[in-house]
Amino acid sequence: MIKRFFRNVLRFLGNRLLFHVVNLLCKTVKIKQNIPRPTRDLFKSGNKFVVAFWHGTMLIPWFLFRDSGMSAIISQSKDGELLARVLEKWKYKVERGSSSSGGKEVLETLIENASGDYSVAITPDGPRGPVHEMKPGAAIAAKKAGVPLILLGSAYEKYYQFKSWDKFRMPKFFTKAYVVASEPIFIPKELSYDETSVKIKECETELNVLQKKAEVFN
Repeated sequence: MIKRFFRNVLRFLGNRLLFHVVNLLCKTVKIKQNIPRPTRDLFKSGNKFVVAFWHGTMLIPWFLFRDSGMSAIISQSKDGELLARVLEKWKYKVERGSSSSGGKEVLETLIENASGDYSVAITPDGPRGPVHEMKPGAAIAAKKAGVPLILLGSAYEKYYQFKSWDKFRMPKFFTKAYVVASEPIFIPKELSYDETSVKIKECETELNVLQKKAEVFN
């Protein structure tokens, strides 16, 4: 009972302090960005979009879009609960679900948000992988909502790597982060199922190229 009590105390303190630690960490990271002009113009325009980045290096991309009133889809796992608390502090409209849990409802929420008042941020290989393989949600939401898809590669100069399915990387304090974005990608609504599947595979390939570019960006 005593051990359980102290575990609960530590969990409570961790939950309370998590946002402050993560927010402070991100503020110490020097972020270098390679953003094409059409994408910069889109971000400044106020028009809606879907942005996708890999789960393993998601922290700085989430931080970049903080306080911009975006929507985020986060899994219903315990780890997802911790991330959701951080994102809510960063003014995201957090929706809970995943491709493996309520997938149809999650996709409908993505489309509804992207068609309305929110741009959408998503990790297309989450919540359980396979790593760096794109599930269709981000591309389908962009297609059906009629908004552009932006792909974002990100990497850190110095980081801690976890023993998780995505080999999650946590940047170290005061390190550098590198972010490389695609130009806006438009997926026509009239594309067939097979044509859309090909487009999703092309997006997966491009996002992996951007990820590699971020890892050598300096």
